[in-house]
Amino acid sequence: MARARSRPTGKGDDPAPAGPADAPDPADLAWDVFDRGCPSRLVLDDITGRWGLLALAALVDGSLRFAQLRRRVDGVSDKMLAKALQALERDGLVLRTQRSVMPPAVDYELTSLGAAAARQTAALVQWLEDHMDDIATAQTRYDQAGGRSAAR
Repeated sequence: MARARSRPTGKGDDPAPAGPADAPDPADLAWDVFDRGCPSRLVLDDITGRWGLLALAALVDGSLRFAQLRRRVDGVSDKMLAKALQALERDGLVLRTQRSVMPPAVDYELTSLGAAAARQTAALVQWLEDHMDDIATAQTRYDQAGGRSAAR
């Protein structure tokens, strides 16, 4: 399944998905994540999706087997974790190594590119955990105001 997209036509319509032979030549593109047709948006989705972000953050300290990773990322199904890891592998962020042992084992680790991305996602996770009290207070204030931001 090709994930490359053609550039927008400028006529307000979404770009049609491109087939593998129609994939844009990266040398011809100006990467702009704010452009809806930019392939970087697809990678952004892979990295910032719930399971991709948590998988990257979990791997920041080193290689994990699939079952270890699934336990670390509590609540993810096998199917969703496998899908996130496959996307991250395709993006060059995760390396999958299948070991010929009994029972078979698969290890996941970050590539150097993935390690750089994982440091960023781990920082976001840490920021979130550090600020959850403030966020919960803001959410309560918003909810008590009937879904409107309270006047400050």
